[in-house]
Amino acid sequence: MVNGSADESVLLTRDGAVATVTLNRPDRGNGLTNRMKDALREALQETAEDAAIRAVVLTGAGRSFCVGQDLVEHAEALEHDLSTALATVERHYNPIVTSLTTMAKPVIAAINGACVGAGLGFALACDVRIASDAAKFGTAFTGIGLTCDSGLSATLARAVGTARASELIMLNETFTAAEAHEWGLVGRVVPSDELTHATTELATRLAAGPTLAYAEAKRAITGAWPAPLGDVLKAEAAAQNRLGLTRDHRNAVQAFLAKEKPTFTGE
Repeated sequence: MVNGSADESVLLTRDGAVATVTLNRPDRGNGLTNRMKDALREALQETAEDAAIRAVVLTGAGRSFCVGQDLVEHAEALEHDLSTALATVERHYNPIVTSLTTMAKPVIAAINGACVGAGLGFALACDVRIASDAAKFGTAFTGIGLTCDSGLSATLARAVGTARASELIMLNETFTAAEAHEWGLVGRVVPSDELTHATTELATRLAAGPTLAYAEAKRAITGAWPAPLGDVLKAEAAAQNRLGLTRDHRNAVQAFLAKEKPTFTGE
């Protein structure tokens, strides 16, 4: 139990004016279950409402930042009720991304390892991204017959440009921390054993800065998007719900869990 939370899949710790939210399922790459997503929503809400917290760090335990949705749980949801299996987008992913982007204080993504799917969406929803040189990135969604969620369709294109974003989403190829830095997806890359120190130094600096000005800057940057983020999130959720009903998606999830290559038929 950390800071009163009964669910240790998400840890919330404080050091002065800096709060650190840690995704804590290292044995599963910090893959996101519904319980974990509920805990993350609560942790982010708590940090947003606490005026004593002036900067927030989002990171992962172990060797991964976050590999996205836990597909074992998702496969069970598909079997249980196909029509509601993707309801988690509106229930969890959209509020989490909204919280990260609208929180009136700077949020740093400390990307310690694999950063994939919704994990990449969460990182891109943060204000500043610093990565270990061992981190690996990927979009993942089309690999299981889905489109983007967690705001990725907008935030990735904004970070790297629409041409490269289209390629990364459609080809579903992983890329390195060095490539992420070259393309503008992360601002800093440091040796893995220096990530904690570099993140602490950066968070402390931001916590001592003009948080009111930071909050206004966040609002201005978010408001400058060609489409409002809320509209993007709603459109992503509707698309995921349509794709969640397809045979392609169900078969691809089963193929992934069986460590087989999926076959897509357009159904």
